[in-house]
Amino acid sequence: MAAIAIIDEKTIKISVDLEDALSMIAEAESNLEQYASEILMIAEKMPEFQYTYFCFYAYDTAMLFEKMLGIDPKQYLSFSLDAPDSFFYTLYGGMKGLSGMARLSSVLTAEHTGMEVNQG
Repeated sequence: MAAIAIIDEKTIKISVDLEDALSMIAEAESNLEQYASEILMIAEKMPEFQYTYFCFYAYDTAMLFEKMLGIDPKQYLSFSLDAPDSFFYTLYGGMKGLSGMARLSSVLTAEHTGMEVNQG
């Protein structure tokens, strides 16, 4: 599971593995409505990172990431993420697999609240 090393009061190093990606997928699937926008963004943007990296904070998709970690990395000025390619491949595959249901959830939520949804 995720390991967090506190380097100093301003810096942490996060290490994740395949099991963490599976945990993120399970959490996303269990709370589809809550994470729908993150699922869609990860599925859409991860190919730009050749499926082996992703900047969760660049796209406001860190809620699921932070849930898996159990901490808020933004409390620190600097953090690094050490993850094998299998973490990112699995995360992408899971998010891509959930993206159809997430898109439907977004549309249904928007219809319920009267908001427009970009179905891009």
